[in-house]
Amino acid sequence: MASLNKVLLIGNLTRDPEVRHTPKGAAVGDLALAINMVYRTLEGGEKEEVCYVDVVVWGAQAENCKKYLTKGSPIFVEGRLQLDQWESQQGEKRSRLRVRADRVQFLGRSGAGGGSGGGGSSGGRSSSGGGDRESGSSRSSNRSDNRSEPMPDDNYSQGPDASDDEIPF
Repeated sequence: MASLNKVLLIGNLTRDPEVRHTPKGAAVGDLALAINMVYRTLEGGEKEEVCYVDVVVWGAQAENCKKYLTKGSPIFVEGRLQLDQWESQQGEKRSRLRVRADRVQFLGRSGAGGGSGGGGSSGGRSSSGGGDRESGSSRSSNRSDNRSEPMPDDNYSQGPDASDDEIPF
């Protein structure tokens, strides 16, 4: 049976990126993304819905997200769904579905008065390792090689198996 686990999202961060490190030093970033959708109702009016999605990003991409992104930053995320399962301190089985980012592309600022980092948007793209993704011709460089493989460092790509104590929920 064939299967496909692919997610493509464009939205704005609802908070500044948070980065922590595994015991072996791998960077793990948590992003909170809001995706807005506007549609017409049967009565002809417009209605807006917001979908909130948690995204986890690993390695240098996590560090670059922390360095160049802030609350409100628009981003494009390419990745896959990941189910995290753990047991709480009270013995309850817990789980959550989130997106495991294989690629995060920084998009331009949505407003002119973006506050801190407003001028760093285009600089952030090239400094974040995302510069190789700005042009379609060089898109198949080093990043695309890692998309279907596990994380190269520390074998942590399968989720929180390293230490369930690191999960803050």
